[in-house]
Amino acid sequence: MRFQQLSELLGYVATCRIEMAKLYSRLQVEADSTRVKMMLEYFQQHQKSVSEKLENYIDEAPKKVLDTWYKDISFEDFVKRCHDTVLTANMSEEDVLDLHLNLDNRLIDLLQKTAEHSSCSDIAGALNDLVRVEKIQQQRLVHSSIRMDDL
Repeated sequence: MRFQQLSELLGYVATCRIEMAKLYSRLQVEADSTRVKMMLEYFQQHQKSVSEKLENYIDEAPKKVLDTWYKDISFEDFVKRCHDTVLTANMSEEDVLDLHLNLDNRLIDLLQKTAEHSSCSDIAGALNDLVRVEKIQQQRLVHSSIRMDDL
């Protein structure tokens, strides 16, 4: 997938977050373990929240920023990746966390790559701030997941 404007890219990342939530919902139905189901529910709610916050960011960002044009920003078909992802019914909490980190890092890397290709330092700074927030949220999610193991 190729992106030309920042608004397209951010909208796609928000869509990818919703697709991750749908994936976690599907896996939750298939999972055997109650703990894994709880974890998937938590991840699902988290992705919906992140998508909503990103949509709010898009709504509030200056049009000048969102209309920024890019060349050579391309990304895999992430939605297809989510649709094609399958875990066995006996998936473990570690399997789910590994899957989440793999998907999450792909989206964070896309934002980071876009920041590196930004010609305007203000836009690069805004994207780097977004990457920083995403990484902090990822750390919190991992810590919360680890705390679930302690229960």
